[in-house]
Amino acid sequence: MEVESEKPGSDGKGWSFCRMPFWQTTHTPQSSSSSTSYMHNVHQQNQSLQSLDRSTHQSPVTVSSVAKSLLPTRRRLRLDPPNKLYFPYEPGKQVRSAIAIKNTCKSHVAFKFQTTAPKSCYMRPPGGILSPGESIIATVFKFVEPPENNEKPIDQKSKVKFKIMSLKVQGEMDYVPELFDEQRDQVAVEQILRVIFLDPERPSPALDKLKRQLAEAEAALEARKKPPEETGPRVAGEGLVIDEWKERRERYLARQQVEGVDSV
Repeated sequence: MEVESEKPGSDGKGWSFCRMPFWQTTHTPQSSSSSTSYMHNVHQQNQSLQSLDRSTHQSPVTVSSVAKSLLPTRRRLRLDPPNKLYFPYEPGKQVRSAIAIKNTCKSHVAFKFQTTAPKSCYMRPPGGILSPGESIIATVFKFVEPPENNEKPIDQKSKVKFKIMSLKVQGEMDYVPELFDEQRDQVAVEQILRVIFLDPERPSPALDKLKRQLAEAEAALEARKKPPEETGPRVAGEGLVIDEWKERRERYLARQQVEGVDSV
């Protein structure tokens, strides 16, 4: 009995320790923090999956638009020369160049010239509309500045540039420059042309070709100036019709006058 009474504290402490539930141990905070981190990771995974799903649906549109922007623009016009304008070098004079423009599309195409020196250069025609397969030779006029600092003609260069733009139009219509402003997003730059000077006293294939194109352009201009041939009766003066019927009538009256004189 005395032995039992001598160890009350130790037994109390032991039982008090054993009476504590197992879920109230010192490991409880770690389990709660691990569950919280697990839920956080699950939430992040769900968000990443949703964003991946959205990007998967949007990626085809983005890729296609980027691919279209990287593709080269399809030419609507074929130019000859393709990227240059040849001028005879004659300082202090107005010289001419020529370029052939052909519509290679299946629809009507409008074209327009632009230059960095509108005061010293102009084009004829400055623009127009070409039907499918139609071609035209445009003439470009330029004033050649005299050389500076005794510069040799062979070293003379021009900073003037020309630009040809194109626009698809719906069928035949009258050309107006405002077409390119109204449909600016549909306008394509066909080519930027550099100016190249040629020695007019030195024969060259480029100079011979330029002379042929200028002659063809002048012939086409003269043909457009001529009035169309009339297939109906000829009209003279204020609507006076001259035809075979009037000539027969005049002969008939003259014959009647002769017969009247003979009868008298």
